[in-house]
Amino acid sequence: NPAMGWRALRVTLDHPAMLRQQIRALIRAAAGRDLCLMFPMVTETAEYDDACKVLQKELAREEARGGTLPENIAVGAMLEVPALMFQLPSLLKRVDFLSVGSNDLFQFLFASDRSNPHLADRYDPLSSAVLSSLRTVVDACRAADVPLSLCGEMAGWPLDAMALIGLGFRNLSIAPSAVGPVKAMIRSLHTAPLQQYIDSLLDHPGHSVRENLRAFAKDHGVIT
Repeated sequence: NPAMGWRALRVTLDHPAMLRQQIRALIRAAAGRDLCLMFPMVTETAEYDDACKVLQKELAREEARGGTLPENIAVGAMLEVPALMFQLPSLLKRVDFLSVGSNDLFQFLFASDRSNPHLADRYDPLSSAVLSSLRTVVDACRAADVPLSLCGEMAGWPLDAMALIGLGFRNLSIAPSAVGPVKAMIRSLHTAPLQQYIDSLLDHPGHSVRENLRAFAKDHGVIT
């Protein structure tokens, strides 16, 4: 499926004029205000650096033409490709924030195309492999003092969101329809025992820890 691999930042780095036009529009739209810009589908630190060079060129271009630059600019990356996890030390020295794109990260992590009916439901985000991977990201961002968030379907399900909170995530991007159920879960949750329990599941050898987490929620009165 070529659409899985050749898209987002990869396309625009192959076609720099497209990337420059998009960044130019963002700079002008944010004139005099704050601009928060995130590059998606980053696979290696070098790609992020290349994208930032384009941003700097467009900022210089806008200044030269007498335009109003954004008041402040925060630049980050979306973590969707597993390879980037092995370059976190260098990446986190460069970014202002990091966001995990859970939908794509998990399909690449499991080599499982979400659009393939034979594989779409075969692997569970609430598995020890996923939880361990996310814990690595949380720990790295905390050590580097880089704000971290997660965007994806996982954050919109109360039980899955509970696991994310137990791992250390504090910023979740979810669909409006999921706000109520996730908020109810959070209001009924005490994080300290959950964090300890999550730690005990990171080496779990089974296919999923979903039932373990569901039992925890039931035993501790967490609304899921």
